[in-house]
Amino acid sequence: MNLELSEEQSAVRRLAKDFVDREIVPHATDWDRAESVDRSVVGKLGELGFLGLTIDEEYGGSGGDHLAYCLVTEELGRADSSVRGIVSVSLGLVAKTIAAWGDEEQKRRWLPGLTSGARLGCFGLTEPGTGSDAGNLSTRAVRDGGDWLLSGTKMFITNGTWADLALVFARTGGAPGHKGVSAFLVPADSPGFGRRTLHGKLGLRGQATAELVLEDVRVPGSAMLGPEGKGFSVAMSALAKGRMSVAAGCVGIAQAALDAAVGYAKEREQFGKPIARHQLVQELLADIDVDVDAARLLTWRVADLVDRGEPFAVASSKAKLFASEAAVRAANNALQVFGGYGYIDEYPVGKLLRDARVMTLYEGTSQIQKLVIGRELTGVSAF
Repeated sequence: MNLELSEEQSAVRRLAKDFVDREIVPHATDWDRAESVDRSVVGKLGELGFLGLTIDEEYGGSGGDHLAYCLVTEELGRADSSVRGIVSVSLGLVAKTIAAWGDEEQKRRWLPGLTSGARLGCFGLTEPGTGSDAGNLSTRAVRDGGDWLLSGTKMFITNGTWADLALVFARTGGAPGHKGVSAFLVPADSPGFGRRTLHGKLGLRGQATAELVLEDVRVPGSAMLGPEGKGFSVAMSALAKGRMSVAAGCVGIAQAALDAAVGYAKEREQFGKPIARHQLVQELLADIDVDVDAARLLTWRVADLVDRGEPFAVASSKAKLFASEAAVRAANNALQVFGGYGYIDEYPVGKLLRDARVMTLYEGTSQIQKLVIGRELTGVSAF
């Protein structure tokens, strides 16, 4: 792998950096306190092409490779993980999945709006009783003539109250476990589609996270994404790439923690000199710096594998596992550098720690990633 970025990749990275420093960083604290980002940022992301990365231009996308996508995602994570999540879900989990599994009509109906920011998507997999055990979901889809009626509850759904489109996974057959699951593209304005914003989250407070309740939501047969009974495969393929996106966002969190800690250590004086001159503070900074580099390289490797058409699922699990845990360590070490000031939200590191903590939980917990890696090593499934 050539670790030198192309001119196009470097340009995308600069564009993302300039954008987030101007449009997101100055507002991140206020959005966190208000528990809502300014929705106008979605249109701005669309205008710059960030919601269409890797999607073919014929469907309104902006093209580009997956490393460019990771570079943008990292910058968004550095600025505000709540905004990063909007892109990771609407583009990474929904639009990319439609591009990979959808028929021509589905692509032309949904992708232009999703890539422009005129529409947002959400990913309806997790349920109140099924998180890591997603194959045993209970939401059901029952045939009614040429239509399907969907009923069930989804929980912790990013973009849930903002989304125009929900990619919903439901049980369509009597087969146990994942074999009976199918995927559906469900317009959020469908009768019977209800949603409720979840407040009081530890982190990602600016992100619209929701509970979805579907009560006999009718969709036509053409709303099914991929073959009947293959919904679990659709979900897992989306999450394999989604874990790369989460890893990239975690690199951004760790980078933000490093930037903040180094800047503060140079300014803050104790015992008659800047704390940056104290060796134990330098140790904290060095630990963060190594974590940033290692997480970034693991993430770039996934992007390289994807772009070359090589198997990437296990590499994506490794990147997500390491980068999410590294983000927590980095933010925690940065808070230690700040001391008491890190514990109040006038400084960024407390928010970074709160935002980092959920990264070890969603799109596959750290424990699930270890099971994926262990299964690859041994050939023995733990499920």
